[in-house]
Parts: sequence; C-alpha cells; structure tokens
Amino acid sequence: MIAIACDHGGYELKKQIIEHLADLGVAYEDFGCGAGERVDYPIYAEKVARAVVAGECDRGILICGTGIGMSIAANKIPGIRAALCADCYSAEMTRLHNDANILCLGGRTLGGELAKRIVDTYLAASFSEAEHHIRRLDMIKELEK
Repeated sequence: MIAIACDHGGYELKKQIIEHLADLGVAYEDFGCGAGERVDYPIYAEKVARAVVAGECDRGILICGTGIGMSIAANKIPGIRAALCADCYSAEMTRLHNDANILCLGGRTLGGELAKRIVDTYLAASFSEAEHHIRRLDMIKELEK
C-alpha cells in the first residue's frame, strides 16, 4: 500500500499519479489535500510519514510545489528516509542505496509523464541489502536518537 499526499502546489500532479497507480493496480491511500484547498505541507507530510512508520503503508509519495518542503518535513519523523527525486536514476539509487521509504516530487517542477516514470522506477527498485549500505542506514538511525 502506498500512502500519498500533497499540498495545493502538488494537487494536479497527485491526481495524475493516483490515476497512474490505479492503472497499474497499485493499492494506495490518499491522505489529502483536496481540490482548491490552500494548505500547509507539514500536515500532509506528517500524515504520510506516520502511516509509513506505523506500517500501515509500505511506502509513501509526497508532492508539493518543489518537493523540498515535503522532504524536509517528512524527514523530521524518526524512521523516515524521504528523498526528493527529479530523475529516474535518483529514484532507483535512493531505493537501492538508501532504502528511501518516501518519494518526494515537485508538482511545479516535473511534467506528469516524467513524474510517472520516476514513480515506476521508485516502486520497482528495492534495497540492495549490501553491508556498506546497511552500515550507513544504521548510522542514520543513530542520528535520530
């Protein structure tokens, strides 16, 4: 299950991504926001991050105007590794090397087709389980204490 949310700057792209997930048969839960709402992105970043940390959802997708605010806010939640990606290589590497559990996208910086390819790449990739990557993730966990 994928948790997905946006602020007003990411609403249009979120609609496209949700339609794409549905076309792929990927289960998702939409945590908001709705059309026409002007909202504060940290509220939605927290909703998705908490759902991922609690195990209610496997991974998350957050979308704001640039993706920056969402990534900053989500990464404040212990256990979250949110990555802002604007290309497929970064989306693959953030799963392979960092085991990122939330993908952040910019609704005003990415076109819909590229965003869909980034989502596809992120969802298809998995953590490498390489010892040096596990060691680095353990070091990140220590930073959260």
